[in-house]
Amino acid sequence: MTHRLLVQYGRPTDPAAFDQHYRDVHVPLAQKIPGVVRFDIGHASPLDGDAAPYLVAMLDFESAEAFAAGMQSAEGAAAAGDVPNFATGGASMSHYDVEDFTA
Repeated sequence: MTHRLLVQYGRPTDPAAFDQHYRDVHVPLAQKIPGVVRFDIGHASPLDGDAAPYLVAMLDFESAEAFAAGMQSAEGAAAAGDVPNFATGGASMSHYDVEDFTA
């Protein structure tokens, strides 16, 4: 079963600097986390006028155990330690087992 890390970033004080750091520094760090089998990002847009996260990232692992091992690794610590360097709008992280309802 897929286990997913969901990261939602708030609007940064300097969106261009955020985007550059995220793509040039943070993505390569996150790609090195052991056990990551898929890594997607996207700039979110609200549907109903409420505030949406500035950027959403989803990192998939094969299992909750693979997620825990990856996040506890030196590479996971390096990626997590980088977040304060660019996420001036804050970041919310959560994880869960994915239930796929695709037909």
